[in-house]
Formats: sequence, C-alpha cells, structure tokens
Amino acid sequence: MTGRDGVFIAFEGGDGAGKSTQVRLLAEVLRARGREVLVTRQPGGTPLGAAIRDLVLHGDHVSPRAEALLFAADKAHHVDLVIRPALAAGQVVLTDRYTDSSVAYQGAGRDLGADEVHDLQMWAVDGLVPDLTVVVDVSPEEGRRRRGEVHDRLEAEADAFHASIREHFLAVARGNPQRYLVVDGTRPPEEIHAEVLARVEAAGVVDP
Repeated sequence: MTGRDGVFIAFEGGDGAGKSTQVRLLAEVLRARGREVLVTRQPGGTPLGAAIRDLVLHGDHVSPRAEALLFAADKAHHVDLVIRPALAAGQVVLTDRYTDSSVAYQGAGRDLGADEVHDLQMWAVDGLVPDLTVVVDVSPEEGRRRRGEVHDRLEAEADAFHASIREHFLAVARGNPQRYLVVDGTRPPEEIHAEVLARVEAAGVVDP
C-alpha cells in the first residue's frame, strides 16, 4: 500500500463486536489527514444490496445455500459499482464486512464448507481482496450481551453458531498475519482505534 493509491480495508468480526465504530473512527482520521474515504457495508451499500440485506436478515426463512448465493450476488454488484471505481479513483475504501464474513457465516456457521464458499465469493468479486482486514474479536456471549434483545436472523442463531464463526475468523487471521490484524474488541474503542491506526500508518496509507 502506498499513500496515494486506492486502498481497501475491511472490518470483520462477530455481531456486536464494534466494527462500525472502528470504521467511523478510522474514516475520521484519514479524512482529517487528507485522504478521500468511502465508507460502505456488506450486505448493503447499493439499492440492490439493501434489498438483499432486508430479505436475508429480516425476511422469511432462506435456505443456507440460497443465503450464500444471495450474499455473493450482493458482493459482485457492490464491487463492480462501488468498490472498484473508488479504488481506481485513489480513494480509501472502508467496508463493514466483506467476503470473509460470508465464508465464516455460511461456510463455517452454516457448515456449507469454507473452501466452497470462499471459491464462490472470489468468483463473485473477481478476486478482489482487501489490503488489510481488521478482525474485531469478541466472544459470542459478549456479542449477545451487546446486541440486547433485538436480533436479526443471523444474530438470533445459537452461541455455537457464533463460536464457529469466531474460530474461523481467528484461524484465517493466524494463517495470514501480513493481511490481517486481530484486535481485542473488549478494550475501549479508542485503544482499539489506536492499534488499527498504527497498522494503517505502518502500511503507508497516511503519514504518522
């Protein structure tokens, strides 16, 4: 990553981990230091993505394979219309979830096979991977406590489902420490942000 090129950073983790807060904090600093920043999320980020998000997370039952295909469709559309153009324009793209979430939730959580869902996701996004993926790690119990009484279809799954997802995120990060940063989501948000910013500065996205 170099300071004036487009840079792609994804934030991953379980439900209730605090990803959105970290996206917002990093965006504020990068903008203050002169970078043009696009903040987006998946599923969502486009009208089609918003419709898919509502259908899968808040609609009637969706079969696991259909769920995986719908999320892949969202990412294919999102990458083509939003992410690649922003990167080509030299922007920093910060996304709340990307392909790792689909592999974790549908591959590991739904037990469809991480390799199979990964291959589907990579085909959908034409091989586009983030320069850095930040995994905000909390236990399933802590995530449930933070979410309170309101849950979408995936959040409402049992703790064993969320434990499988957490372990997948951590295993992937252990296998590729150059592209992943795992942060303890139970720490104060400003402390987590400082750790993320230090990694981003070290990569040359902005000057320290």
